[in-house]
Amino acid sequence: MEAPLYSGFPLDPSAPMGATCAYSVSPRHLAGDDGRPYDAVADALGGLGWTSLTTVRGRREPDEAPEDRQVLRSTVLHIAHDALRWAQWVLADEPFHLGDLPIAWQVSARTDTSDLAEWSAYFTTGVPGEAVADFLAALDAHPRPAVPLVRPELVVDAVTAHGWLRDVDQSAGTTDPTFISHVSLGEVPPLIQDADPRAMTAEPDEPGPSGWQAWAQPAPGAPYLWAVSFSASAPHDLVAAFAASLSSTASVLRRLIPEATRERLRWTRAG
Repeated sequence: MEAPLYSGFPLDPSAPMGATCAYSVSPRHLAGDDGRPYDAVADALGGLGWTSLTTVRGRREPDEAPEDRQVLRSTVLHIAHDALRWAQWVLADEPFHLGDLPIAWQVSARTDTSDLAEWSAYFTTGVPGEAVADFLAALDAHPRPAVPLVRPELVVDAVTAHGWLRDVDQSAGTTDPTFISHVSLGEVPPLIQDADPRAMTAEPDEPGPSGWQAWAQPAPGAPYLWAVSFSASAPHDLVAAFAASLSSTASVLRRLIPEATRERLRWTRAG
């Protein structure tokens, strides 16, 4: 659930009646996606020059009017200029869930245009759009986006540099100082696509390959605010780019915030 950010603040008398004010909000990892899980990321991809394609599949009966057509699948695909990396908006396509939240974006990369994806990353609704955009910018600039880089300390260093804490029980686990948001190297959830054959051959009672997972849970047992899963072969330097942006101390602009974290946020009137 999200609420107008200006709730509890005097309205700007110069703003039109009913207008929502914008505020600079921190910390970023608790600020949500401002109710714009598509727009903020798509704008960043447009700035990178990625091509967007929309695919609509449906069923049409004889003599059926166009407005009555039953759309079964609607996908927006953003493709980089070399076709080795892409981002797929899947929220409108009956997505599967991660942490009981619908996945909004799936990002993948491959080594050759004739190959399938080497790795994938999944972002649910609620993930700050700035962090997804910075991850995509790093992916766009990466010379070898599908070649794994096995240096997990890059991810840990990225968040601890912003004041996050190392998990005492896990060498590659971190949490923010409020213990709400986490970035950890652990077992990859089911259905996460990866070229590592262990992801497909592991037995149900065997641990699968490890990949970076991130999530925010305002209180034990409470619904998740957002969740992210990187498959096992995702390059650690790209995950570090996401983690650095997620944990950044820089404020972000918001008009809507998650109700669950509003008491933990700091804000000032923007502009």
